[in-house]
Amino acid sequence: MMERIPFGIARDGRAVDEITLDNGILRCSLLTYGAALRGLTAQGRKGPVDVVLGFDNMEDYETQDKFMGAVVGRYANRIAKGSFALEGRQYALACNDGENHLHGGPAGLFSKVWRAESCGETGVTFSCESPDGEEGFPGNMRVSVTYTLEGSALRLAYRAESDKVTVCNLTNHGYFNLNGHDAHGAMEQVLALYAQSYTPVIPGSIPTGEIVPVEGTPMDFRTPRVIGERIGEAFRQLELCSGYDHNWVVDGETGKLRPAALLESPKTGIRMTVETTLPGIQFYAGNYMDGCPAGKGGAQYGRRDAVCLETQFFPDTPNHPDFPQCVLRPGQVWSHETVFRFSRVD
Repeated sequence: MMERIPFGIARDGRAVDEITLDNGILRCSLLTYGAALRGLTAQGRKGPVDVVLGFDNMEDYETQDKFMGAVVGRYANRIAKGSFALEGRQYALACNDGENHLHGGPAGLFSKVWRAESCGETGVTFSCESPDGEEGFPGNMRVSVTYTLEGSALRLAYRAESDKVTVCNLTNHGYFNLNGHDAHGAMEQVLALYAQSYTPVIPGSIPTGEIVPVEGTPMDFRTPRVIGERIGEAFRQLELCSGYDHNWVVDGETGKLRPAALLESPKTGIRMTVETTLPGIQFYAGNYMDGCPAGKGGAQYGRRDAVCLETQFFPDTPNHPDFPQCVLRPGQVWSHETVFRFSRVD
C-alpha cells in the first residue's frame, strides 16, 4: 500500500508531500523534501516501534542542521577545504563545515523538493536534478533513489548520471534508535561493524589517508558489543570527534551487496542489519545532536539519542587516490544499493 498526503510548504513555495509505504510488516514514511526518511515502524517484542527520528513540520526540517533522514550529496561526508582536482582541473566547493565541504553543501540534495512516482505496490522513486556548477560541482546531474519495502527489509537503490565528468557519493542520513524514536539514549544498543579497518581522521574529521586495523582499539566492533562501552575512552580518534563519527572499510567487494553492520536493541528485541554495495560505512553516534527542534509528537532529541549508519564512499576520496574512487563520467551510471533488514530477537 502507498498513501500520499500534503505535509507542508517549503520556503520556496513548493508543496511537500508525505508518502507512506506499508506492506503489513514494515511501515515507512518519506518526504519529497530531501527524499527524507521520516519514520520506520518495525515489530518489537511488545508491538510496533517507530525506530527513525523525524519532525512534524516543514519549518523544523528547513531550520535544523542535522540532515535529518535526508538523502545527502552530491558528495556525502566531507571534502577537505572544499577543494579537489579532477582530470587536471581544480574545483572549489561551498564550505559549510568550517573550512570543509559537508554533505553536498548548504544547497545540497537534502534541501531540494524531489519528484515522487510510485514503483510497484510498496515502492516509490524520488528524482531531482543538480545543475552544472551547483555548489561548485561540474556537470548536470540527474539523481534518483527508490525506496522499496520487501518483506522485512527497506531497500534503497541509488542512481545518478552526469553530462560531465564529476564525483558522486550519495547516502541516506537516517537517525535510528531501535528503542523507539522518542526513547532517550541510544548508547545501550548493541552494534557490530563488519570491517577489519577504518580511516582515521585529523581535526575537522578529514581522513589522514591511512587505512588502519581496528584490532586492539575502541573502534573494533567485529564482535557485537554495547555502543557506549568504550565511547568515553582516552583514545585520540574518539577525542577528535567527541565519540564515534568515523568511516569503517566494509569487508568484501565493492559493488556486491554484503553485510556492513548490525544494530540491536535489548529493550525492544528489534534487530536491524545493514547491507550495501558501497565500500564504506560512517558510524555516527549522535555526538552533536543537541539543538534539535522537538521531534515527532513533541519528543525531545538530544546528544546520543540516535545513531547513523551511512553507507558511502570514503570521506574526502577525491583527495586520496589510494581510496576507492567515485568518479562519474558521461555515459556511465552511478548505481548502488543499501538494505535495512529487520528481525526480532525473542
